Amino acid sequence: MKNFNYYAPTQVAFGRNTESQVAELVKKHGGSKVLIHYGGQSAIRSGLLAKVEQILTEAGIAYVKLGGVKPNPRLSLVRKGIELCKEENVDFLLAVGGGSVIDSCKAISSGRFYLGDVWTLYEHKDHATQYLPIGCILTIPAAGSEMSNGSVITNDEVESWLKKDYCVDEFRCKFAIMNPELTFTLPAWQTACGITDMMMHTMERYFSKDDDMETTDAIAEAILRTCMKEGPLALANPTDYTCRANIMWAGTLAHNDLTGCGTTGDWATHNIEHELSGLFDVSHGAGLAAVWGSWARYTRNENLPRFARFAHNVMGIDTTNMSDMEASETGIKAMEQFFRSIGMPTDIHTLVGKDITDAEIEEMAQKCTNGDTTTIGGLKILHAADIVKIYQMAK
Repeated sequence: MKNFNYYAPTQVAFGRNTESQVAELVKKHGGSKVLIHYGGQSAIRSGLLAKVEQILTEAGIAYVKLGGVKPNPRLSLVRKGIELCKEENVDFLLAVGGGSVIDSCKAISSGRFYLGDVWTLYEHKDHATQYLPIGCILTIPAAGSEMSNGSVITNDEVESWLKKDYCVDEFRCKFAIMNPELTFTLPAWQTACGITDMMMHTMERYFSKDDDMETTDAIAEAILRTCMKEGPLALANPTDYTCRANIMWAGTLAHNDLTGCGTTGDWATHNIEHELSGLFDVSHGAGLAAVWGSWARYTRNENLPRFARFAHNVMGIDTTNMSDMEASETGIKAMEQFFRSIGMPTDIHTLVGKDITDAEIEEMAQKCTNGDTTTIGGLKILHAADIVKIYQMAK
């Protein structure tokens, strides 16, 4: 069991009509001039944005708006947000949307007072020392960014887009408003991608060489089983409040570090997928589903009993008369079948709609390891050559 520090300072307001608390929560955390950051037209069409504006206005809180956040949030929009915050003397950031909007807010937060180029932070060449506080109204349960310390941004200003992360505790939202009713109108694709992402956040921590943290493992297994139970029900009946509530809360618990207490996480699948979505601009959750099975088969010998436990405790397979290798393969196949059952791809060809070339594979592997100067993974340490093999297995 590893020593750990668990830090979860975010206030969660969960349930119906909790967005009505936004003004009091902004004031509680010192906000007087807010940047409302959001994505496309859904926040407008649903009336949520207008409702938030009215609540802030009635409370005497000034605001400016910046929309246009896309999946795989772009550095170019982050720069606009930073300049807007400087021009308008914004002192609080409010994300209205999903993980991409929250991640974009986090990047704006880090760049507001930073004297250098904000991308330098995501290249891990420097650290900011002052940040704007952030709150969020979550509309897409998936990324878990509402309680995490991380942000992932895509640099769309270079010819071959780069996707990088930056993680600091200052990124943790001051509050997260979560009303499951706001997710009723999510398209099936976004719902399925979100379920996959939250499950992968759990599995990145679960597949570890550390086998002696039973409490953490049991929580992780319960979250995975919940996602597999409630996900298909929500897809079949999108306005089922109970299903949507369970999914929304599972997504938060999957990425607020709770399921990694006392263990060493892996995160190779996320790093491998980041290069896929950076190069092909695909949905993050779908990309994870496309490569996870290949990663699992490539690394499972590092801890076969863990994969056998996964098959039994999560996938519900009777492994009594199976070897650990047989159980692992049965469990991996069952998870891939679940992904396909909710409309997710389990290979790269299906994901991007074409065969990827050896040159593209090599490019992604080199980006993933900074030119083969770094490694990824915790269960198995992966170099560029290993990542090439995983991409090839996933073709």
